[in-house]
Amino acid sequence: MDKGVLATALGSPAPFGQSQFAFMRGNAFEAKVKADGGAELLRLLYERLGGSSAAPGPDVATPDLSAAGPEGRAARTALALREATAAGGWALLDHPMLALEVAGSPAYLEPDAVVVHPDGRWTVVEIKSFPMIDASAAAAKVGAAARQAAVYVLALERVAAVTEGAEVGHQVLLVCPKDFSNLPTASVVDVRKQRAVTRRQLTRLMRVEDIAAGLPEGTTFDPACAPEELDAAVAAVPPAYAPECLAACELAFHCRARSRAEGAVEALGRSVRGELGGLTTVAGVLAAAAGKEGDPADPTVAALRRAAALRAEALESAAGLRAEAPEAASVAGGGTPEGAAACR
Repeated sequence: MDKGVLATALGSPAPFGQSQFAFMRGNAFEAKVKADGGAELLRLLYERLGGSSAAPGPDVATPDLSAAGPEGRAARTALALREATAAGGWALLDHPMLALEVAGSPAYLEPDAVVVHPDGRWTVVEIKSFPMIDASAAAAKVGAAARQAAVYVLALERVAAVTEGAEVGHQVLLVCPKDFSNLPTASVVDVRKQRAVTRRQLTRLMRVEDIAAGLPEGTTFDPACAPEELDAAVAAVPPAYAPECLAACELAFHCRARSRAEGAVEALGRSVRGELGGLTTVAGVLAAAAGKEGDPADPTVAALRRAAALRAEALESAAGLRAEAPEAASVAGGGTPEGAAACR
């Protein structure tokens, strides 16, 4: 079931998406990086991650990865990786297809490129159209690229585990435009932390079969259903909404509206949710801060009450300063309206 269709049927379509201009610009930059058999991409990779191997030459292998369907392409990619590793030379796989099990179901992933080194190391290459200015890019965008690449690393590790002599590098190559030009530059990003976090998250996901088993009998997500029936069906699957969902999930606006209606603290962000411990609603947080609810011995409740006291003190001081301001102006102007006007 397509989430975008479901969101539209629920009356909460996602009014976002990459602009056509940005999409075309990204494709044009990627084509530039991969031109001439990926010569520029391989040059950047060798400068940053070449190691002791000889520099890639014109004989770099670029295997054909075409096959029927994602499953066929994933199998063809795995075969190409094994063949390139056994050959002991440089190889560039353009848009390989990788498979990763997510909650018991296969998910197919397509990185921009994977390079096989002569020593059997596999390196993920991510090509982005945001710029690197003075050799650094926006931290938020680099972080998102690192999380994306970490998923590719996990998928590659499944293939490497059954490939003799293969090793997946935990340093990925991030290629971006240099400064304000269209010339490519690159930096190395270590994704070991993101890989570990993603692996933990994947192990905690519920299997689709388990979620389906817990749904009421007759539940359907058919967008042709009445809005009330469809809304009840979606509500039967507890959402895990966070503001970050707005950039990636078509159902995010529907989940946000429900989260706000319930007063859930998740709507304020995962970091805020983590700081609030057992307090799960905004109303509960405000009541704890006001001293109406909560255990005073709870560190979270104590911190909230201390913050509320500091806020009240600051507001009282500000009110006092505002009250003193007219009196001070009157004294400065000689206590008469004419004096005050002259002062102004």
